[in-house]
Amino acid sequence: MAKKKREGRAWDGRRVKALREYLGLSQDGLAEELGTRQQTVSEWETGQYQPRGASATLLGIVAERAGFAYAPMSRAVEEEGSGDSEQ
Repeated sequence: MAKKKREGRAWDGRRVKALREYLGLSQDGLAEELGTRQQTVSEWETGQYQPRGASATLLGIVAERAGFAYAPMSRAVEEEGSGDSEQ
């Protein structure tokens, strides 16, 4: 049986940072939750490296349990909606 790759679920820097902020954690806090170093989280967020293997799987589990749904928007949509925040 071949492994199925989750399309559109790759962890890039923006997605890692969005998850961390959604959880209300610092880089150090997320690193502690994942059992990794703060510098690793920083490197993911800056795009120096991408989470893969067990780290990517664990990020997916954490995101799913937290109810985190990340859908990247185009820059134009982000800028257009930047003034519209719910209070």
